[in-house]
Amino acid sequence: MQIEKLDHLVLTVRNIEATCAFYTKIFGMRMVFFDDDRRALSFGDYKINLHEWGKEFEPKAQQPTPGSADICLITRTPLSDVIAIARRHGVEVLEGPVARTGANGPLESVYFRDPDGNLIEISNYTGHPSGVKAKGR
Repeated sequence: MQIEKLDHLVLTVRNIEATCAFYTKIFGMRMVFFDDDRRALSFGDYKINLHEWGKEFEPKAQQPTPGSADICLITRTPLSDVIAIARRHGVEVLEGPVARTGANGPLESVYFRDPDGNLIEISNYTGHPSGVKAKGR
């Protein structure tokens, strides 16, 4: 078996409304509805499904806990603009820009916390402007 890509992940959150407001206003994600009453955050070809803490859908993680995630998201938006947007919305920059290594090469990253305390890393690839690993590497 060979895994191709990530389709979605699940965040367990205390307040779905607050989570949706944060990710749509700060990071430009789209809130989507599915299965009648479930909500997710959509970006590119991916989504983050949301489970409200104590009301999770089955099956679920063995210990679903708000604030336990550490996620890196890639953007082409310059990090100076990402920082300005976050500050405009009162979101503290924890660290960055700093050099890191991503799945496809070197990154420059900035760190924030969402309303549940999840660590959110927003990054630009520095080695490949398209954010795609060059063939043959």
